[in-house]
Amino acid sequence: MGAEVPTESFEWGSAGMRCAPPGTGCQSFVVMDVRLDPGFFHAFHKHPDQDEMITVVSGKVTQFLEGDSTVLGPGDSVYIDKDVVHGSYNDFDEPALLSVVLAPAVGDGGYVAIDVTAEEPWASLR
Repeated sequence: MGAEVPTESFEWGSAGMRCAPPGTGCQSFVVMDVRLDPGFFHAFHKHPDQDEMITVVSGKVTQFLEGDSTVLGPGDSVYIDKDVVHGSYNDFDEPALLSVVLAPAVGDGGYVAIDVTAEEPWASLR
C-alpha cells in the first residue's frame, strides 16, 4: 500500500523505495517514487551498471540526457542506458512526481549513482 512505502525526506523532496533489496530482497530491479519540489533537482549523475526508466506521474521536469534537454510532463518517460549522464530539474511551480525503475539492483541499497556535477561539461551546463 502507498502509505506503507518506506520514504525518506530530503531538502529537495522525497524518495520512497517500493522495491529494493533491503525491503524486498529483489535483485532484478529497483522501483522508487520520487518527488522533486519546485526549484530542486537530481543533478547530473550516472549509474555505471544500471539502466533506468523515469516516468513523470504529475508535474514537469527538464530532463537532461548527456548535453540534450527536453521538458517531460505527465505520462512522458525517458529510458537511460547505463553509464549515461543525466539529470532531472524541476524548473516549474509545482512538485514533480516520478516513478523510477533501475535494473539490475546493485549495491546495498539497490542502486549506485555517481555524481558528476563538478565535472565539465556538466558544471557549466546549468
